[in-house]
Amino acid sequence: MNLESLPVASLPEMPEIWQQTFNWQPTNQQQEQLQQLYKLILEGNRQLNLTRITEPEEFWEKHLWDSLKGIAPKQQFIPFLNQNASVIDIGTGAGFPGVPISIIFLSCQVTLLDSTRKKINFIDTVLSNLSLTNAKTLVGRVEEIGQENKHRENYDLAVIRAVGSASACAEYSLPLVKKGGLAVIYRGSWTEEENQSLQNAVKQLGGRVELIEEFTTPLTNSIRHYLYLRKVKNTAFNFPRAVGVPTQRPL
Repeated sequence: MNLESLPVASLPEMPEIWQQTFNWQPTNQQQEQLQQLYKLILEGNRQLNLTRITEPEEFWEKHLWDSLKGIAPKQQFIPFLNQNASVIDIGTGAGFPGVPISIIFLSCQVTLLDSTRKKINFIDTVLSNLSLTNAKTLVGRVEEIGQENKHRENYDLAVIRAVGSASACAEYSLPLVKKGGLAVIYRGSWTEEENQSLQNAVKQLGGRVELIEEFTTPLTNSIRHYLYLRKVKNTAFNFPRAVGVPTQRPL
């Protein structure tokens, strides 16, 4: 991939917004890596349908800020992310939120899971270009990965963004999380009906809903919701159900 072949606008740095919303700002090196990630994704978009979000400010808000906001409830990053935490990004697509997490938290071990081989091949290129040795890729369906001993109940944190209903996301993520760990589901809108179905699903999966945080994005004032599910007991072995079932027959 020739990084020099595509002129790319600079991402906005937004130090005041980072500070206000996270009580944190990226270092110069992190800023450079986020800029390079943007460049790589624009380049990759020529061959793959990675994202429709390509303008610098929109990319910053909807991919970078949003990715990191999900792991910063109440304006503070989840504390265990600084303690060699294991993270899995389910249905990572173009690498969000997992790649920004791996850039900011070098002590984390981040697994980027997707069922599409072409997207995983692209992310491998990204990780190589960014020299991210704390992240690795995994090709597979989450329903099957969640039944494998080396992945089941193996992660401190699971993140899942824009993949199916909330109850399906809970069924995809909670089986992968250790007892005491967290699953974070990224959502746009949120309704009381969805809340009831989520509560029912989470209870069956060995979790509890710890927090539902509503937030307004800083540039476009869009409403976002982040759902934090705490794993309180082991998940029954019949979950996750077979491929396609969580979506077709939600809990």
